[in-house]
Amino acid sequence: MQWAVHEHITDAIKAPDLIRLTPHTVLARFETLKVYAALGAVRALLEQGTIRPGQTLVDSSSGIYALALAMACHRHGLRCHIVASTTVDTTMRVQLEILGATVDQMPPSQDLRLDQERRVRRVRELVARHPDMHWMRQYHDAVHYAGYREFADLVAAALPDRELTVVGAVGTGASTAGLVLPLRERGRTVRLVGIQPFGSVTFGSERFQDPEAIIAGIGSAIPFDNVRHHLYDTLHWIGFGHALAGAVALLRGHAVFAGLSTGAAHLAAGWEAARSPGRTHLIIGPDTGHRYVERAFTRHREAPDPRGLKPHQITTHEDLAPPWSVMEWRGREHARPS
Repeated sequence: MQWAVHEHITDAIKAPDLIRLTPHTVLARFETLKVYAALGAVRALLEQGTIRPGQTLVDSSSGIYALALAMACHRHGLRCHIVASTTVDTTMRVQLEILGATVDQMPPSQDLRLDQERRVRRVRELVARHPDMHWMRQYHDAVHYAGYREFADLVAAALPDRELTVVGAVGTGASTAGLVLPLRERGRTVRLVGIQPFGSVTFGSERFQDPEAIIAGIGSAIPFDNVRHHLYDTLHWIGFGHALAGAVALLRGHAVFAGLSTGAAHLAAGWEAARSPGRTHLIIGPDTGHRYVERAFTRHREAPDPRGLKPHQITTHEDLAPPWSVMEWRGREHARPS
């Protein structure tokens, strides 16, 4: 093995560790997945002349994008202002502040829709007051797709030939679609399975509310322009308890400590792989489990055994029901098809 000496920490942490969990499932486990998105976006914007060194970049985030953007700004001599979700913990906030980012954190709220709306309102206020700030718009600007082509190159080299299913949280749409698009362009047969929390408007579950939902980053209370609905083949809606079950099982069975969105994807991938054993299922694990310790992992004894869990298989939104539903999306264009 040839070891590299990196010029910046972002080069060291952007690529995932690829871990085979079963003969048919592989985990791409990141420390901070969105380093790809933030670095790719910042580089593209600098090259285009849209932003310049020394300028302040601002955006809203529920966690890992905030850290990735602060790191990208640190690398490229930019200032950073984060409007942070109420779910951002002390460990994350302290890192952001030491990296030089200014942090506005929303007040405590059990309503993730209100939290998200407050954040966007605050960003608009900042940009109106400081016209020189550049709003990164991670939810809406397709420039965030650019960085994931490098991830696609890695996947193509590590998992050649076999039919592939990518299983991951939808979030802003850029991470899953940003991986799948370049692979499909090369002629690979790639299915895309998206994970949503109940209460997200992105794929039409907004009439539900999960009172324990702390995985705000995998869904949305407001529409995201970067989500390309037609790219998804299957959707899983998974509640907090089932996501915790998947995350605890991943740590117990494979010694991998990852976040709740990874746990939800792990649970869904196990079900998908049992139905399609001829395919390789690549699970996207966007972050570690550290920020979920107090509110989730300390409750590990409450987590059900995932081997006893199965989804409610539905064909329309009318049948959607917690704690776990799955629907063949089949590339529909809109979140609520007629």
